[in-house]
Amino acid sequence: MYKLNSLKTLTIIIASKNVHKVREIRSILGHLTHIDFLSLHDFPNYIPPEESGKTFEENAILKATHAARTLNHWAIADDSGIVVPALNSEPGVHSARYAGPNATDKDNRKKLLNDMQHLLDDDRYAYFECFVALASPDGLKKTARGVCEGTILTHEKGGGGFGYDPLFVKHEYGKTFAELEESVKNRISHRRKALDRLTLSLETLSG
Repeated sequence: MYKLNSLKTLTIIIASKNVHKVREIRSILGHLTHIDFLSLHDFPNYIPPEESGKTFEENAILKATHAARTLNHWAIADDSGIVVPALNSEPGVHSARYAGPNATDKDNRKKLLNDMQHLLDDDRYAYFECFVALASPDGLKKTARGVCEGTILTHEKGGGGFGYDPLFVKHEYGKTFAELEESVKNRISHRRKALDRLTLSLETLSG
């Protein structure tokens, strides 16, 4: 069903081509030394499904189960984004395409700042939400959710991170995700919280 190499390690595909996301997931799950994490960059002929889900959870499940079934390996996928309740929960599942289908991270941040011009103080509350899904070639095995709450600034700060990181300040932290050291962000992020809830399941998947 899935392939184990001679050292009894398990291959799991991170069903993403986003280099930032792949690096973050590998870093967070790096303690799982019995697992060899590949990404979709290792399968250049694979065509991911359209992200047609109406929620982060639906999209994560779609991506994980499709990759696992098509590539005949265990797969893990996440879908995540920024939610601003005062904007009717936008960008939400449209976070990666908020400014259009071919939008860059910069385009999306610019649109979010523009759409939030009229919002002040508590109305600038926002949260990152992440769902991760784990699947085998047989189907879905587990999902988990993580949330990280904070505030959207009125201008970008910091040169690190990706996506909306230069705009987001987590509660009780005085820096944006783009200003924090990567190791700090990886300890407190929404993706870390979701992946932590999958750790026990992943630990049991040794050869």
